[in-house]
Amino acid sequence: MFFLRRPLHTVCILALLSAPGALAATLDFNRDIRPILSDNCFQCHGQDASKRKGELRLDTREGAVGKAESGEIAVVPGKPAASALVARIFSKDKDEQMPPAKANRTLTAEQKAVLKKWVAEGAEYQAHWAFVAPVRAALPAVKRADWVRNPIDRFVLAKIEAGGLQPSPEADRPTLIRRLTLDLTGLQPTPEEVDAFVADTKPDAYERVVERLLASPNHGERMALPWLDAARYADSNGFQQDGDTYQWVWRDWVVRALNADMPFDRFSIEQLAGDLLPTPTNDQLIATAFNRNHLLSGEGGAIAEEQRFVAMFDRVDTTATNWLGLTMACAQCHDHKYDPLTQRDFYGLLHAFNQVSESGMAGGGPGPKRVAAPFVELPTEEQAKRIAALEEKAAKADAEGKNKETLEKDFAAWMATVTPELKRPKDQPLPGNLGELLKVAPDARTAEQKAELEKGLRALYEPEFWPGKAAREAAAKTAEAVRKEIAGIKRNEVPRVMVMRDDKPRETSILDRGGYLSPKEKVGFATPAFLPAPPADAPKNRLGFAQWLFAPEHPLTARVQVNRIWQIFFGAGLVRTAEDFGVQSEMPVQQELLDWMAVEFRERGWSMKQMHRLIATSATYRQSSRVTRELLQRDPENRLLARASRFRAPSMVLRDVALAASGLLDRRIGGAPVYPYQPDAIWESLAITKERDFTYRPSTGADLYRRSLYTFWRRTIGPANMFDASNRQTCRVRQTATSTPLHALTTLNDPTWAEASRVLAAHAIEAGGDADAQLTFAFRRVFGRKPADRDLAALRRALEKQRAIYQADPKAAAEVVTIGTAPVQPNLKAPEHAALTAVCLAIFNLDSALTRE
Repeated sequence: MFFLRRPLHTVCILALLSAPGALAATLDFNRDIRPILSDNCFQCHGQDASKRKGELRLDTREGAVGKAESGEIAVVPGKPAASALVARIFSKDKDEQMPPAKANRTLTAEQKAVLKKWVAEGAEYQAHWAFVAPVRAALPAVKRADWVRNPIDRFVLAKIEAGGLQPSPEADRPTLIRRLTLDLTGLQPTPEEVDAFVADTKPDAYERVVERLLASPNHGERMALPWLDAARYADSNGFQQDGDTYQWVWRDWVVRALNADMPFDRFSIEQLAGDLLPTPTNDQLIATAFNRNHLLSGEGGAIAEEQRFVAMFDRVDTTATNWLGLTMACAQCHDHKYDPLTQRDFYGLLHAFNQVSESGMAGGGPGPKRVAAPFVELPTEEQAKRIAALEEKAAKADAEGKNKETLEKDFAAWMATVTPELKRPKDQPLPGNLGELLKVAPDARTAEQKAELEKGLRALYEPEFWPGKAAREAAAKTAEAVRKEIAGIKRNEVPRVMVMRDDKPRETSILDRGGYLSPKEKVGFATPAFLPAPPADAPKNRLGFAQWLFAPEHPLTARVQVNRIWQIFFGAGLVRTAEDFGVQSEMPVQQELLDWMAVEFRERGWSMKQMHRLIATSATYRQSSRVTRELLQRDPENRLLARASRFRAPSMVLRDVALAASGLLDRRIGGAPVYPYQPDAIWESLAITKERDFTYRPSTGADLYRRSLYTFWRRTIGPANMFDASNRQTCRVRQTATSTPLHALTTLNDPTWAEASRVLAAHAIEAGGDADAQLTFAFRRVFGRKPADRDLAALRRALEKQRAIYQADPKAAAEVVTIGTAPVQPNLKAPEHAALTAVCLAIFNLDSALTRE
């Protein structure tokens, strides 16, 4: 368990908005007190009884005002002088002081004063804000009502004005359309789209751009990226064998669902429990692959049952993180130290995942695929036709064998002609007492002798005497060969998507410290007890859990998802701790906005596109991202949203932008994963046995230039050019951005960017015109807008310098203009082409090209 320390700046912003001085105002427990207690006290004085010290609880009022083991009362409301808590935090005695030195936690003088004032004011507790169902707050009054475009802006503007600031002006149109297009489709706008928007004087010009982008099939591809991170999606199982899978079929389902604006409640229910719906469709079964996207061991020494529990632990954690925003994994071994989650809650939810007929291990080979039951076979139309034709061929062979057989008729006729002189084809003696039985006259044989004789002769007839034997054997061989071919197609070609299926009922027990060999008391399905209970008649399984998530009184689901949607458009959620809405989470500056949007999301039928539209059309989103000195000083993290966010685009988007600018991008939607450029022998470290070949074989042709979404994602070694991406081994819902030299080395040296630069330069030269025209062409393919005079002057200087370099080194120029596998333009002069290629690569690496402004 790690301990989240709240950013000091967040506390400062909250204090700025609450009052001129924190101690001058009436304190708010959630805002001012809980963060102090949670960070410094709950570890030893929280709900985890196994770690509780002195029988004192400070996470509840009952515990705080009751007698501790020592007989002291920690909190005497209204009487700080009589309160042991106040005495202990101000004590100079190291044996009495709280928190103790060994806790490595220290209260500041201000925090001590706040706690003392809180006790003096009556020590009121409040339920944690995220555990109370959101309500739609009234729209706040603002001074600059003319700035407001939709309700989001009223909440934001009220906070901006309360902080003594002003919103930033609207961004210029080229910036707006690039921002919109990157956020909604993951691609940049074309120069033609930018020109059309800039020239459009109609009042709804911006809104029509939003609608066009929401309707684009690229929208689902962009919005799928964070969901794949959250679902720990990969194209292999992980571990040493790292067998390949067909889970990409689920990835395509996600893209289709997002493009169709499948309501989030249905989107969730089908992924959590699509198999439990009445007469589920193939698509609903595919959706449940969400909870089969986990690591899956195929190692020889692994214990199957242990691995099955590892997978279930992961499902509980992933499900709770995605829909509840809770760190339930902390309750696997003991009661949660901070949130009101118990081990019983953890295993009550785990019970819902404990009914699947899985072994815990990946399936075997031969071949690179490792798929574990339960799964659903999903042949393509072409594969289905091939299999049907082969099955018909096998049936025909079977029929031919049976038609030539007429075994019973032939046998009866032959048996009537058999005499005691019967000779076998190879002159072997007759087995058993057949010879003696044949010597008995037919009409003198007993019923027992007749039966024994018929049995013996029948055993001889088909293999040795029947004339149809050869034809039957040939037909059987044909049928067997055809069936082997069918099995090979199903094993190696037909997608077999691992899905959920409750077809193996099991009992579930609380595990002592999470050990699968240490069961304690049995539990049934249950949702976390501190949250509203599901209806009494709700199914006690995954379907009941999934439906419960969308009950109107549920406090978390809508908030958690709205926060994640906001994160896409602003780089960070209204609650920065997107994975944790528990008591260790950040107190949101814009809580009223978050709650209003949560209710709005639910009342709009859980439509994700409607929420995307609401955010994208707000004045808040349309602000300039330029930072003034005042904003940088007073709100450096942009908590008040007095400007638009500015952040580096995800690496997967940056790669797609380079391919789109060069014209190389293959825009096909969906399909099996592809293998773009990667460093040589990238998977070589996995090849420690001869069990399988881990040679990386790049795709060819158009498959090299598919969108990054479709890149094969090996769970043990992710794509080397996807920096800051999730490792796809565990659920990740919070975007992270780092800044290391490796990022620049990628965008400056990776073959994808180098080849895209070469092809873009060739297009610029072929478009004609002088150097300025060519530079403008290349610049606009990346940015959409025209370069400013100073931009063009800098690019011109760079081109002249590069031209001189390559004119002096024709060999280097020849190497540059042949990078990659895209067709080479031999008619272009190599030094000129190489020089412009270098400048195009520089354009891709400009800060504003890498950044979502």
